[in-house]
Amino acid sequence: MSQVEFRDIVGQDRAIDLLQRAMDTKQMPHALLFLGPLGVGRRTTALALAKTLLCQSPAAMAAKGADRPLVQACGHCDDCRMMASGNHPDFHLVYKELARYHDNLQVRSRVMQDLGIDVIRSSLIAPAAIFPTRGRARVFVVLEADLMNNPAQSALLKTLEEPPSGVTIILICSKREQLLPTTLSRCATIRFSLLPKDFVISKLVSTGIDQVQAEFWAAFTTGSVGRAIDLAGKNLYEIKRNFVGKLAGMGPAGCGELAEELSKATDNLASKAVASAKAAQGAELSKTLAGRQAAGAMLELLTSAYRDAMGLAAGEERTLVHADQQHEIESIAAKFTLAELAGIIESLSRCEQLLWNNVNQRIVWDNAIIACASAKPLGV
Repeated sequence: MSQVEFRDIVGQDRAIDLLQRAMDTKQMPHALLFLGPLGVGRRTTALALAKTLLCQSPAAMAAKGADRPLVQACGHCDDCRMMASGNHPDFHLVYKELARYHDNLQVRSRVMQDLGIDVIRSSLIAPAAIFPTRGRARVFVVLEADLMNNPAQSALLKTLEEPPSGVTIILICSKREQLLPTTLSRCATIRFSLLPKDFVISKLVSTGIDQVQAEFWAAFTTGSVGRAIDLAGKNLYEIKRNFVGKLAGMGPAGCGELAEELSKATDNLASKAVASAKAAQGAELSKTLAGRQAAGAMLELLTSAYRDAMGLAAGEERTLVHADQQHEIESIAAKFTLAELAGIIESLSRCEQLLWNNVNQRIVWDNAIIACASAKPLGV
C-alpha cells in the first residue's frame, strides 16, 4: 500500500477541508460516504484518513498550496509502517472479490456481481465488533459501496447507526441512488469533484499516452483521471475512432454490420475484463456484469459523439469531446435536426437501460444503430 498523505491529494480542497475540520474539533463521523466519480481521489483520501486515524501521533504539518497546516499521519510510527506495508490489523478494505475467500464454499463459488450480505457480515460487521488489535481504532473502507445489494445494506444498518467505539466506516460510492435511504441517512456525505482537465491530460501523458488521445480521454471523462487511465488502457481509442467514422458515413437505412461489430467489440472487452479479474483477484467476475459494463462504456462513447453533434448544430461555443474527429462530428450534425439528435441521445440512453434489464445484447445493438441512422425511436 503506497504512502498516501492529505497533502498529496489534488483538486479536492473542499473534501479535505471538511475532514480536517472534523479532526480538529474531534467530531469525526463514525460513518462517511465518499461520493463522486471514479478516479478523482476518493480511495486515496480514504486511505489517508484511515492512516491518520490509526497513527500513534498524528500532527499538523505544512502543506504546499494549503492555507493552513493539515493534520495527517506521522509516517514513522509502527502503525504508519504497517499501513504502508498493507498489513495493519485494524484496517479493513472491503470489496466484492472477498467472496473468493469466504469460509462458505457456496459463497466462494459465486460470480462477482454485487457486494453481498455474506461479505459484509464476515468482513465488516463481525470484525467491527471485536476490540481493536492495536487498542485505538478500526477503520473499514468499502469499495464500490453502490454494489451492495439490499440485504447487505439492511444488515449493515445497525453497525452504521451504532458502531462499536473507535470504529469508522467509509463507503466509497459513485451512484448515490443505488444506496437505500436508510443507508444514506446514517452517513455523513463528503462530495468529491471532478479534476481539472489539464491535470488529467498530464497524468495520461506521463503514463505514455500520446497528447491527442490524452486530450480526448480527459474531455470524455470530464475530469476523472482514474477512469481516463482505465479506458485508455483498454485500447478503446482506435475502436471509438472507427465507430465514429462509420456513424458519420452511415446512411438512413443503417448498417447491420456495424451492429455486429459493436456486439463483438463489447463481448471482447467483457472477456478481457473477466480474464483480468481472474488474474488479479483469482475470482470469477460475472460475464453478464462485465458485458453490461463494457456495453455501457461503448454506448457512452457513441452518445458523446451525438452530444457533440447536437452542440455544433445548436451553435454552442465549446470544445468538442471528439475534437480529433471534428469532420465526422460535422457530418453527423448535418444529417439531423436538433430534435432528432436529442431523440437519438434518448434512444441510446434507453439502450443501456435495456441491457441492464437483460434484453439480448445483439437486439439492443441492432436497435441502437437503427436509431442512430434514422432518428427513429427504439423498436423494443
